[in-house]
Amino acid sequence: MSEDSSDVALYGHWICPFATRVEFALHQRGVHHDLVDLPPSAVRGPDFVLPDEFVKHSPRLEIPMVRVGDDYLADSIPVLEWLEERVEAPALLSTDAADRALVRERMAWIDRHAFRPMIDVYYGVEPDAIAQASDALADALAEMGRWTAGTGWLAGTAPSLAEAVAMPIHVRMVGLQRLGFTGELTPEWAAHGERCRTLAGWPGVAWSPEQTAEFVGRFEAFRRKRRSRDASNS
Repeated sequence: MSEDSSDVALYGHWICPFATRVEFALHQRGVHHDLVDLPPSAVRGPDFVLPDEFVKHSPRLEIPMVRVGDDYLADSIPVLEWLEERVEAPALLSTDAADRALVRERMAWIDRHAFRPMIDVYYGVEPDAIAQASDALADALAEMGRWTAGTGWLAGTAPSLAEAVAMPIHVRMVGLQRLGFTGELTPEWAAHGERCRTLAGWPGVAWSPEQTAEFVGRFEAFRRKRRSRDASNS
């Protein structure tokens, strides 16, 4: 059942890649929404108080969570599809069964093969582990670039939910490179990034230089702390 798009709230934070997926989709579809700025668990201070409704409706107490009217749902990919059903706005998921199947297949692929090594790059501590994650991410991005041949997009002839799932990679690429991603971006993937930067949803998720610096600084500090702890335990 589609609903008026005027009563939507996103519980998320700019530094969370999973929240970025939903934020991009909302902006790309032109869905007005309130943003409840709620950091991911790793960023919350010890005195941070979670909203009651978040505790009640987010089973793992992780963002993103979305409210539409009186209903709530957490977890980025289910949320993206739920919003397509619940909110009347230009769609990012086709009504054609074959097209929907392709988008879903590629959303799952990106989540498994690109997001995991992306996260391993910035959470990596040892150089060998970071390099391994970097290579895996480069291979995934090359494959995703090949998907764009002929249409320019990841699944079909127009931006789709596959773009929403992949968007955080484009958003944080400069930060990833500063944290150890050394893979060469293929022309196809680089061109996809340029196209994404022209989309209506891009300004709603694009990072400022200050945000990139904060992202890099947080994970550099995380690495120093982990290395210091490991050294003290050896």
